[in-house]
Amino acid sequence: MTGYGKSVLQLPTKKVTIEIKSLNSKNLDLNARIPSYYKEKELSVRKKLASSLVRGKVDFSIFVEMTADETSTTINKGVVKQYVQQLKETMTIGSSDDVELLKMAVRMPDALKTEREELDENEWSQIDSHIDKALQEIVQYRTDEAASLEEDFKERISNIKKLLEEIKALDGDRIEHVKARLQKALDELKVEIDENRFEQELIYYLEKLDINEEKVRLANHLDYFLQELRTNASNGKKLGFIVQEIGREINTTGSKANFAPMQKLVIQMKDELEKIKEQILNVL
Repeated sequence: MTGYGKSVLQLPTKKVTIEIKSLNSKNLDLNARIPSYYKEKELSVRKKLASSLVRGKVDFSIFVEMTADETSTTINKGVVKQYVQQLKETMTIGSSDDVELLKMAVRMPDALKTEREELDENEWSQIDSHIDKALQEIVQYRTDEAASLEEDFKERISNIKKLLEEIKALDGDRIEHVKARLQKALDELKVEIDENRFEQELIYYLEKLDINEEKVRLANHLDYFLQELRTNASNGKKLGFIVQEIGREINTTGSKANFAPMQKLVIQMKDELEKIKEQILNVL
């Protein structure tokens, strides 16, 4: 599901910004960007995100901005002095410029050293609580989106149900249309036919076009979708499977319709179903 959460923590020496973004995905695809000195906590962070978010393409980031005057990076004076001395000895033509030599020296390997910052558990405890805050924000974002999706799904399912009722009303006309078309084709052949045999063949043909089972199954699938939509469980994938079954019954009805007015209704049902499919990945 789509969503966004953010929390900012101001510590004595640094500003920590936590961001969580998510997009649609069938499964959980989690990408975490965490500073190296917090890396040992990455596994626990991933477990927490997976437990709360379940599905989606999720980007989690911790950004650290140093705000204190002190820095963990210092000049390695002994190494720099050695570099300057060697550079002076190397230059044999003209006078040496100490400033230029110093610029060259600090670019050399090991001229700067950085003290590795150790993990402060008290500091991490504060960061962890702000991760929870960012999670609460993104979960609320998803919850608000889910409420609007629920109304949209109900409307689409209701529309399909209405179209199904129209199909049921047309079924009698469809059968008469098929009978008349076959009779007309036989009349145009201008041959004598065995009426009993014709009736038998007609019954067999109409059985092939019968959609009563499809209508019953489709109605059941639509009711089942609404039933599952009302539950509090995480059932997005289950709803996706039900949508597949709804599509299968609509397609079979269309292939058996053999009647233009009914096929138009089937197309409208497919259009409503496609709109449901577009949003079903947003349901956990």
